[in-house]
Amino acid sequence: MSAYLDWLEEMNKRDSRVRAVLRRSLAFAPGVFPAAYPYVEPFLAEDASHWRRQVHYLVAALWAAHWKAERSGGIQPIGKAAALLQLASKSASTERRFIALLDANPDELPYRLRQMVALLKDHTIDFDALLTDLLRWQSPDKRTQNQWARQFYRTLQQDTDLPEESETEEESA
Repeated sequence: MSAYLDWLEEMNKRDSRVRAVLRRSLAFAPGVFPAAYPYVEPFLAEDASHWRRQVHYLVAALWAAHWKAERSGGIQPIGKAAALLQLASKSASTERRFIALLDANPDELPYRLRQMVALLKDHTIDFDALLTDLLRWQSPDKRTQNQWARQFYRTLQQDTDLPEESETEEESA
């Protein structure tokens, strides 16, 4: 686990109100619910960017909303978890919501992510990876969005015998 999530887990062991406060913060824009400050601000650097601060508050709130003492199955990145939900539910709405999440701008992201994490209530999400991925969300090459899309569609296609594309010499250079 990342130091940040270890910090949240440790605080949760000491006081179960931590999760309640962080869950409540989902009703607000990330980083503007004062009751959540004691649980996130001590971990952030003095010069943390606005985006880094927002992501830490969002991940803490999602972690709290999704937390369960015991979960079955392994930890999954969000793209794979969404694909497994799609396979289990056979509902096209999961893919539509996932695509909307991938297309979300930074202002829409908290809302879209809250929706997706709520849908994934029975899956164990890798919040370490989520934190790392969201910090790169605004990258011009859309690295995170492409990674999530690969996780999603490769998981959906596991039962078929589609060959994986190999790297060309040009790409590996």
